[in-house]
Formats: sequence, C-alpha cells, structure tokens
Amino acid sequence: MPTSTNAVPEVEKLLSASFGVPVAIATVEHQSPWAVLRAILADPAPGLPASVVVKWLREHPNDVRTDPRQVSTERAALEFLAELGFGLAPRLLASDLAARVLVLEDLAPRVPLPEPLLRDGMKGTLGGLTAFARALGELCAVTAGHEERYVGRRAVFGPAERLTDRWESLGPVWKETGPLLASLGFGVPPAAERDLALVRTTLAEPGPFLAFTNGDPEPNNFLVHDGAESNGRIIDFEFAGYVHALFNAAWIHVPGPAWITVADPAEYDLEDAFRLALCAAVPEAADDGLFGLGMSAACVARAVRRLNRFRLLDGRAPGDNSRVQMVATLESAADIAEHHRCLPDLRGWVRDVAGMLRRRWPDADVDLASMPAYTPRG
Repeated sequence: MPTSTNAVPEVEKLLSASFGVPVAIATVEHQSPWAVLRAILADPAPGLPASVVVKWLREHPNDVRTDPRQVSTERAALEFLAELGFGLAPRLLASDLAARVLVLEDLAPRVPLPEPLLRDGMKGTLGGLTAFARALGELCAVTAGHEERYVGRRAVFGPAERLTDRWESLGPVWKETGPLLASLGFGVPPAAERDLALVRTTLAEPGPFLAFTNGDPEPNNFLVHDGAESNGRIIDFEFAGYVHALFNAAWIHVPGPAWITVADPAEYDLEDAFRLALCAAVPEAADDGLFGLGMSAACVARAVRRLNRFRLLDGRAPGDNSRVQMVATLESAADIAEHHRCLPDLRGWVRDVAGMLRRRWPDADVDLASMPAYTPRG
C-alpha cells in the first residue's frame, strides 16, 4: 500500500512511462481518511499536470474497499467513459493493477458536494445538487446501449459481477428480516408481494433504461467548485457497472447513509434535471408511466434493502439518529411511489412498517417536515 514515503518512486515510474518524459514528485499529501494521496510534481514539463491523485486499496478487513477487482473495475470504467467522450469523470493517467494503484487527474480545487451542503444548506447548494442530478442523467444517456462494450473492456481484467443481479434483490439478509417483521405482525401481505415482484422485475430487466453507474451515486462522490453548477465531476468508480438508470436517481428522494432527510420533490426539480438529461438518449424516459415505475422501484428497493438494518438499529440506544433516518427512508420511498402513482400495496406496507417503527422507537417519532433538507445523520 502506498504511503508518503514509499509511493513516490512507484508513482514517478508510472507517470514517466505514461507521459514519455521523466517525472519527479516534489511532495505528497495524504488525503485523510481516504486511501488517497495528492502528489505535487516538481517542475512539470509543458503539458503535464501540476499534481495528480493516487488511489489504492484499503487494508482494514472490515472495509468494503479491499477487493482487488475494484481497482480493475475503476480502471475499466474510466477508460470506457473516456472512449465515449464523457468528460464528467476524472482522467486515468496511469495504473499498476499488480500493485493495486491508480493515478488519476487531480480535480482540485473542487470539493465533495456535502461540504457546501453542510455549510450553506439545501437552498444555498441547489446549483450543485442540480448539476449532480444532471451529470448522472448524462452519464446514463452517454452509456445507454453500450453495455457489451464495457463488459468486453472489463473482461480483460478478469470476471466481474453483473450489477443488475445485485440491485434487483432485497439484500443477503432479507431472509432474516422478512420473518422478523412478520413475527411483529408486519409480514409482507400478498398484494404487496406482487408489487415487490414487479420491483424486482423492473430492476432486473431494465430494457432501454439499462445504463452505467459508478456504483455509489451519492453527493459525496460529486466534486464541485464550492457548490456551483459548473465543472462538477463524478468520482469513485470501484463498483461501476450497468443497472437500471433510475438507480442513479434514487438519492434524490431517499436518504443515503449520510443524511436523515433529502429534498422535497414538490419543491425542487432535481428529478426533472436528471430526467431531461436521460431523455437525450433514452426517449422512453419521457413516458410518465415507465419513468415513474422505474423511479418508484429504485426508491422502494433502496428503502427495503436498508430495512435489513432493523435488527441492528433495534439494539441501539434511544436517540440514535440512524433510527430517525430509517423512518425517513421508508416514508420518503412511499411518498415518491405515491407521487408517481405506482406500487400502491407495497407503498402502503412500507408506510405501515414506518408507523410500527415510530411506535417501537418513540425517539424516532419526530416531525420530519420540520427538519431541513439534507439534515446530516451524524
């Protein structure tokens, strides 16, 4: 694993081979807490960048970013996007798959979108959020219809998981969560099961909505110029692959791990920004029924997968914000399905479970409407 002391010779060698001229590094800065270094070049030749970013795998056994295939996936993804002319991702400058190292374009002075979000709030960062939604829509539009091209490029580095197989499911512990909820009187009724089957089919068989994702489409993986709309970049493609395009938009309505609440769909047009960009290559996205079903399925599946954390959250001390977040996640998913007039029985069951959690966890029985959009969980 690179460190501030042993990364320099290896990165110098990689960059020298990539650029065809000798490259020397003056200093390196560890970008804590990530497995990332910023390397400042010493007197770079004309045409060379002033700095680069070096990424490597983490070593902690409990971290999700430890699989060597993630390095191969990110390399294949960035090369694939460069071939398609997609300019909203970092350029890959060099790589050493044996050493599990990638050298990327340095996107500074951009910062992760949550930084201005936490400082300026939703309204003060609406431009950056809109840019993120639009960028993900453009990512889907540019990559729609090119799955085989990506699969071929990724296959050069070995086998990879098909993401639609992962994201259509309800998670590996649903077989435990489902019976546990049933024991509390909240098993999935037959009508909701039929809706759930429709969710699975919709996500497993995207049809024209099959498109590319970085695998973790969350605001922390979008870098912006201090919250502005222009020049944003999508990062972190370790889990990239093809899924239903609306997987890339579920964050708009359903909180991710960092947030308790997200934007009110009636007040902001983030979904419209994503949808308009997607329509450039996927005209089916203009169909309200198809788009609404895809969005509802992605959001409800996201919420139900997170419900697999029920046993963990149930054991936490009262007042833990993750409990409020769970309630908000379920209710927001039900809200968007209602907004799109989809999955009536499943969204009703989701609301019932959220109500059960409010009663079971009185500390989580709060007025979510009183919380600002993008209230952080921690």
